[in-house]
Amino acid sequence: MQQVPLSEVEERVYQAVSALEARGHVPYPDLIAEETGLTEEELRAPLHLLTEKNLLHREDSPMAGLDFGPRWCARQMA
Repeated sequence: MQQVPLSEVEERVYQAVSALEARGHVPYPDLIAEETGLTEEELRAPLHLLTEKNLLHREDSPMAGLDFGPRWCARQMA
């Protein structure tokens, strides 16, 4: 498989999402921000870029009426 080049910030965000999922947490933007030490505003660009690179995907809240915002899930790098 070809390695996808990531910036340092993209790597931090991807690792944070993976770590949150591994611990059983839902990777909402506020938790990702806390994990990376970035603000939610600073996360927008790396989340978008990681989605374009097919490393993350966005899921909207699955429960009607309980929308906590989008969550970001890591795609496994095979």
